[in-house]
Amino acid sequence: MKKSLVAVGIIVALGVVWTGGSWYTGKQLEGRLADMVAQANAQLASTAPEAGIQLAYQNYQRGVFSSHLQMVVKQANGAKSSWLKPGQSIVLDENVSHGPFPMASLKTFNLVPAMATVESKLVNNEASKHLFELAKGQSPFDISTRISYAGDTRSDISLKPLNYENGEEKVAFSGGEFQLDADRDGNAFALNGNMESGVINAVNEYNQKVLVTFNNLKTSGDSKLTSFAERIGNQKVTLDKMAISVEGKELALLDGMTIDGKSNLSKDGKTIDATLDYALNSLKLQGQDMGSSKLALKIGQIDGQAWHQFSQQYNGQVQALLAQPGVMDNPEVYQQKVTEAFFGALPLLLKGEPVITVAPLSWKNSKGETTFNLSLFLKDPSQATIAPQTLAQEVDRSVKSLDSKLVIPMDMATEFMTQVARLEGYQQAEAEKLASQQVKGLAAMGQMFRITTQQDNNIQSSLQYSNGQVSLNGNKMPLAEFVGMFGVPDVAIPAPQGEAPAPVPQGEAAPVPEAAAPAIAPN
Repeated sequence: MKKSLVAVGIIVALGVVWTGGSWYTGKQLEGRLADMVAQANAQLASTAPEAGIQLAYQNYQRGVFSSHLQMVVKQANGAKSSWLKPGQSIVLDENVSHGPFPMASLKTFNLVPAMATVESKLVNNEASKHLFELAKGQSPFDISTRISYAGDTRSDISLKPLNYENGEEKVAFSGGEFQLDADRDGNAFALNGNMESGVINAVNEYNQKVLVTFNNLKTSGDSKLTSFAERIGNQKVTLDKMAISVEGKELALLDGMTIDGKSNLSKDGKTIDATLDYALNSLKLQGQDMGSSKLALKIGQIDGQAWHQFSQQYNGQVQALLAQPGVMDNPEVYQQKVTEAFFGALPLLLKGEPVITVAPLSWKNSKGETTFNLSLFLKDPSQATIAPQTLAQEVDRSVKSLDSKLVIPMDMATEFMTQVARLEGYQQAEAEKLASQQVKGLAAMGQMFRITTQQDNNIQSSLQYSNGQVSLNGNKMPLAEFVGMFGVPDVAIPAPQGEAPAPVPQGEAAPVPEAAAPAIAPN
């Protein structure tokens, strides 16, 4: 009898603790919602200002063991452009199970205490109805989020299979599983997941049926916010296979693609070092094996504050562009303006005098491997004390040194051009003969114009630059002579109207006035 009473007493005590704890953590979560939403909106404004959206919550109903609310994504207040139309909103139904032992976690036998778990489902409305159509009337995704007492979150995202058909157009995805981890302040994120397969069947501008399929897409990455309000981290994407067919005939088959990007802070926390590694195991065009490729790119000494200024200026100009009425009606003009905004802000990135290294960019087939290597040290042009008067002086303001080398095995090039000729309809013997003539002609032309040399059955070219002097395949010359080889005169750069001409560096001749300057013939 006593043992039964003790057991009952323990159960009642645990029930009281659990109930009290659930009520407390539910109330604590409610008090932190406003902060969580504010942090999310700050991140959106900083990292994706062009989206023009903001997050809010509504209809909060707190119970003892669970609560319910809705998260709303809508057009940001005062936004001149937005991904959403005025009045449109994306609504998520959020069912919150309170800690310390949320019921949703107990279903999966997770006994680690947590503040809450949240089950999220998309609400079918005007903005999301197309996604529900793709998912056959179901929510296109389910999200289960676990919130720790420290405020960190882990979300399991399950994408449902999608299927859409409209005449000859068809889009289908197998669905996928992703996991998103975030710290309480929204400074650090990690995303990992995979999607097994996808199919896109459409009609191109020539009224041809195009079929694109892919298999086993995986992604993994993490990022964190730096002291200068920009993100760094790692991102890796792999794709086992992608096939492109036109009118039932396979056009291209890509096998084994990997993109791996990393960015890290230097020890002093002021500059960023970034790397990008790309690999493609195999490319086949209409059944012809074109080979494999890889790229190893490194960019070091990117000034963090300069990167932030670049982002602010570029994003601001894009925002202003999007605010102009009818700007999206002409994609070509829009793209031109965006490109101009990018290159207009690009000089800001030279503040830290970054270093760019390519080691290597290569293409390989059964007969050999073509490689290109580059090492480029840049300068901060704002530190120059003398205004440039010639093209050579303009280059010298931004480039400290350059060292590059290209090696093309002739057998490899002949094999590659043979495959190209086969694609054009030539038979094997004719293709090989034509490819051999093309490669030999290219080698002879390169030597005639002193651009390349030939050694050990390789077409080679090396270029070095430093302090206004160029070395091309071992032949040294001033930069003006080098650009003259390509028909580009080392012309004088006129001073802006109302300014006196820039002082002439000691030992150089004064530039000839533009009206009297003779034409300069290529060397």
